[in-house]
Amino acid sequence: MTTAIFRFYEELNDFLPLERRGREFGAPCARAATAKHMIEALGVPHTEVELVLVNGESVGFGHLLQDGDRVAVYPRFESFDITPLLRVRAEPLREVRFVADSHLGGLARLLRMAGFDTLYRNNYGDREIAAIAIDEARILLTRDRDLLKYREIDHGCYIHAQKPALQLREVIERLDLKRSVHPFTRCMECNAPLHGIDKQQVFERLPPSVRVLQNRFSTCEVCGRVFWEGSHWRRMRALMDEAIRD
Repeated sequence: MTTAIFRFYEELNDFLPLERRGREFGAPCARAATAKHMIEALGVPHTEVELVLVNGESVGFGHLLQDGDRVAVYPRFESFDITPLLRVRAEPLREVRFVADSHLGGLARLLRMAGFDTLYRNNYGDREIAAIAIDEARILLTRDRDLLKYREIDHGCYIHAQKPALQLREVIERLDLKRSVHPFTRCMECNAPLHGIDKQQVFERLPPSVRVLQNRFSTCEVCGRVFWEGSHWRRMRALMDEAIRD
């Protein structure tokens, strides 16, 4: 029986049982087991992994493990450019776009508020949402570990936090998106871009107090909603500032 020595780093330990966290441990491997097969067999979705070192050398997910191999598995690096070392996926996405599973509706709305193209429906099936992530090159957001183990999915993110505001901050920090945030440029309801509109064009649709107090408006051309910088906007602005603060 082939046995390899594994060590997982940082937040990847959250997927392991307590006795295996933060330490080396041996694990039996099936004949012709690949790095990806064993990493996921131990409970860590491959989409959470950015770098795999076997005996100190960077390898791809398809690397065949040998008896006695020492395997170090790392999550996404925030402070260092490790592009020259990467072997686990072809290249980063050119455009950051998301698809969120049925349990992350609150996060989807907040990501839209932050300006990110985010697809969401509360009845996505696993196969359907995986196909969307693959076909449209979107980052899959989920709290379902098994969903992230689909072989074809390269870009995914397991969400640890449970409250939407904390989930938003988690995504922004983990994917280093602070400079990509453009608040209030996308409709929170239907995901379409917002456009500025003259007050007179929407005057008859506004509450009386808004007609007097507000002068800047935007609208969604898909659902027709009109937005302005009222008390709700200020609450959302405060939430957004909290999500991107250092």
